[in-house]
Amino acid sequence: MSKKKTTQLLLLSTVSLLTPFMAHAQEATANKGQLEEIVVTARRTAEALQDTPVSITAFSQNFLDRQNIQQVDKIAQFTPNLVISRQPSSLTAASILIRGVGQTEPSAVAEPGVGMYLDGVYIARTGGAILDLVDLERVEVLRGPQGTLFGRNTIGGAVQLVSRKPTDEFGLEQKLGYGSFDSWYTKTTINTGFIGGSPFKATLSYLHRQKDGWVDNAQTPDRLDPNALNSDAIWIRVHGDISDNFKVDYSFDWNDRKGVPPYFQLVGASQAVATYFGRSESLGGDPLIFTRKRLRNGLQEGFTDRNGNYRWDSRAKAQGHSLTLEYEAGDFLTLKSISAYRKFSQDTILGLSGNGDLLGVVFDGTSPTLTSVQRVTTYQGNNAPQKQSQYSQEFQATGQVGDINYVGGAYYFHEKAREFNRQFLTLVTTPAGLANLGFPTAVADAVIALNPGLDLIGVNAFPPASFGGTAESYAIFGQVSWRPSALDGKLELTGGLRYTLDYKTIFIDNTPPTPNVTGHQDFTNLSWLTSVNYKFTDDIMVYGRVSTGYKGGGFNPRTSSKNGFDPEKVLAYEAGIKAEWFDRRLRTNLSLYRTNYKDRQINQFASGSGGATSIILNAGKAVVQGVEFEGTAVPVDGLTFSGSFGYTDAKFKRFDFRDPATNTVIDVADEARFSNIPKWNWSVAGQYDFPSFGFGELSARVDYSYRTKMYFFPLDRVNTFNEDVASPGQGTLNGRLTLSEIALGGSGAKMEVAVYGENLLDNDKLAYGIDFGGLGFGGAYFAEPRKFGVDVKFNY
Repeated sequence: MSKKKTTQLLLLSTVSLLTPFMAHAQEATANKGQLEEIVVTARRTAEALQDTPVSITAFSQNFLDRQNIQQVDKIAQFTPNLVISRQPSSLTAASILIRGVGQTEPSAVAEPGVGMYLDGVYIARTGGAILDLVDLERVEVLRGPQGTLFGRNTIGGAVQLVSRKPTDEFGLEQKLGYGSFDSWYTKTTINTGFIGGSPFKATLSYLHRQKDGWVDNAQTPDRLDPNALNSDAIWIRVHGDISDNFKVDYSFDWNDRKGVPPYFQLVGASQAVATYFGRSESLGGDPLIFTRKRLRNGLQEGFTDRNGNYRWDSRAKAQGHSLTLEYEAGDFLTLKSISAYRKFSQDTILGLSGNGDLLGVVFDGTSPTLTSVQRVTTYQGNNAPQKQSQYSQEFQATGQVGDINYVGGAYYFHEKAREFNRQFLTLVTTPAGLANLGFPTAVADAVIALNPGLDLIGVNAFPPASFGGTAESYAIFGQVSWRPSALDGKLELTGGLRYTLDYKTIFIDNTPPTPNVTGHQDFTNLSWLTSVNYKFTDDIMVYGRVSTGYKGGGFNPRTSSKNGFDPEKVLAYEAGIKAEWFDRRLRTNLSLYRTNYKDRQINQFASGSGGATSIILNAGKAVVQGVEFEGTAVPVDGLTFSGSFGYTDAKFKRFDFRDPATNTVIDVADEARFSNIPKWNWSVAGQYDFPSFGFGELSARVDYSYRTKMYFFPLDRVNTFNEDVASPGQGTLNGRLTLSEIALGGSGAKMEVAVYGENLLDNDKLAYGIDFGGLGFGGAYFAEPRKFGVDVKFNY
């Protein structure tokens, strides 16, 4: 690390320690004077957040419920160095990155860089990462490689979703809400208590969400406007205490979504593309819409799907089953088995044109002039079917022997996935340029001769993309922590290892005469961890850890040839301090990190006559370093201040790039950027719980989050509209007023009412951009404008 960077990090650390009023509001107060203790399972066993030597943000059930968080992407507002961006055309796909490490490719065979887990079960595809969060007990965001206990594809970290456990007594909870854009939801949760004197109890939850889009598409009714959603979700959890030392848990989740992707606006274009599509209105078509300003009205064409239906909407279904068996032989040994099956499917209308029914002059071999006016588009299509299924089995053994705590186990994972993309795009060129698109020179000359004065012509293309593959993984792992009693348990030394064996296959169905492609590869990896932590007092702990991570290699499906690539590996260093002060009225957590990349996988997105394509290669070396701070403060009873910040400095040390002009590999590290990474992100909040009114308890909360500019592609020389589609610095201001504990008669039933506003400053927040540089344009979609709503909850 350079002296300059070291100085910057030390200064940031000093600022963190000198700003204890900044804290993180996801932790509600246990009472109006002390902070709530949160239990996490970051090391596969339950322990207090403040005793866990890992950089973690944990969201309690109370916070998730009060903030009405129904999708995982919303937690990024409150988590340092976490970016979750919804992919434009899908209802469920997300790009998830922690500390700049993750994956932006949403294909059915792409490996994520941040692991997503639901009740201990790995959700393998980013395509199904955004699901309805129906009934959660907590969310844990683990930053940094988690390769020892969580395994492959957690080089950036892991996000754990933990569903709420059934209660011993019968209970009913009903929650309703209504807000801007005719959005409404209803959620019903039933706790059965122990069923008929048996050792089993269950929780059943149902959530329905529905809203109109906030961009008015003149071609559709409100229910089919961009951003519209109609979603149903069911979660079931059954717990059985078979005996004092044997427990059974079964979890089921099901989510059926229908909706319209966000409005993907044209925000950048070459002169030729802007001129060509700009002539649509004069030819009898819709006008070209081309602006970087967030639109509330527009035109969005549909697409004829594989069944011959002209549609605007996308559809997705996901479901999962898991069975956990746990046997406690004693403090020295607990055995656990987690068996799981999940499947996911989606049928998406891509909706990436941002325009209506455009008309243009195109090449037409059946016309006497070799041209005709036809429907044209920048890019549109239908991804269907996209399907994925997975089975996993994990065995764990945990326990304590003397001063030793241990975790060990074995893991198996098998997956099948495939997808088929139908694409429609118009290539814009000069008549002479037809020769560059594969047309004979004589044809180009004939078009010029038959159409004097024609300067631009379109070529409609309908390239299909069909691919799929399998993944199979085996692993054994172990981690041991030694806490010597001679030092009163203040010192802990930890070491861990995980050995992984992966098998990958790929098939790509090409259009004749290009031959189909098949391939297979296998990879092995040994990940390790070593850490030390010391508790100076019961409330102050320092820690340091060195760990490695492994992201599986494989094949790139978005090409017509066999483009294989090797695994991506990281070596990460982290040091931190976790502290509580003033009888748990103040909590401050600080961490500094440095991650060294080897064989970083770079997705060089491209576009052209083959549609949306890419090349994945192991581009070289990189270093990511930064700092994170979180905390919570209760200066006086009832008042909570909160805040966090993250800083990320990411640099390529080597970036191998094949120059298409010379066909030679050159190092472009000095011009390459890390994508999907803001350098700074921070949040602040304040909440006041008023003294009881006798008929209820009133609380008010305001929070503000901000992140700096973020690019979506690494090289401007490849993605010429990278600057146009980049997301500028942007902030979000939210507010909520809640009246809770309202008694309903003498039955013990209670009611809660909340009113809220989100994005109160109505900022134009560019959420995600794609550069279709090879097609001459770039586009982006914007996050929701200002909105208001009311939530009502009943507990019986």
